[in-house]
Amino acid sequence: MSRRTIYFLVLVLGVTVSVLSRQSISAQQPIAASTRPFEPIEELQYEAEFNRSLIRGLNIADFKFRSARIPNVENGNSSKPVSLVFRADVASKGFFTRLFNLKFHEQVESTVDAETLTLQRTTIRDEQGKRVRETETTYDRAKGKMAWTRRDPNNPTAEPNKALVDFSGQLQDILSAIYFIRTQPLQLGKSFEIFIGDGGKVYRVPVRVLEKKKLKTVLGSIMAFRVEPDLFGPDSLIDDEKGQFTLWITDDGRHIPVTAKIKTDYGTFDIKLKKAVYN
Repeated sequence: MSRRTIYFLVLVLGVTVSVLSRQSISAQQPIAASTRPFEPIEELQYEAEFNRSLIRGLNIADFKFRSARIPNVENGNSSKPVSLVFRADVASKGFFTRLFNLKFHEQVESTVDAETLTLQRTTIRDEQGKRVRETETTYDRAKGKMAWTRRDPNNPTAEPNKALVDFSGQLQDILSAIYFIRTQPLQLGKSFEIFIGDGGKVYRVPVRVLEKKKLKTVLGSIMAFRVEPDLFGPDSLIDDEKGQFTLWITDDGRHIPVTAKIKTDYGTFDIKLKKAVYN
């Protein structure tokens, strides 16, 4: 299993936008979010399991996601007094660190416009063993500029890596994309597209709603949609490995992701909701 696939697993419900090169990129136009089921404050806690051959139900990571309103990060824009902030905290645990020789802790924060869910800023703290990196990406849609900076906090005197990228339209990272999907009017047979920025590129990600059935979850027995973002394959977000990503989202007013599954040649990763808290 490639390191890129492991990295995707770490942040499958909330991954960073990384801008590593200077180039012109374009994306979809902003789409107004008419429904925001995760407001005013929502916290979702998940647990990830690994299954392969004789290895069954191995707990490998904990996920915690939180959404809330904050004062608008775009200074001087009094017409939009608030923004939304999505936070993800993902940490490996137990035998996983020895199985893959990878101990990780990711903290991601995506700030978006409260009306359109357009990205304003992404920050990440990435800890993998002794290696630590901190990145910040800001998005100025009016000027069409994306500014990326990465620092090594263990070496504060080192010159940070920087990039300035031209873009147009609306971008998501995978963390904000999950929330964006939740605002959509999911219907069986429906499909739509999301544009995700990663590694200095924009990926067009088709999203299909393929099935609807009742699931047993921590929330009880509830109807849910099976949603499949197309993330694997040539020219896709993960282009060096075959796989399938499936997300089940409740068919109710909150559209809560209750379970996700990643199938790869290496094994299957199941991510299940363990707790939902609202304020």
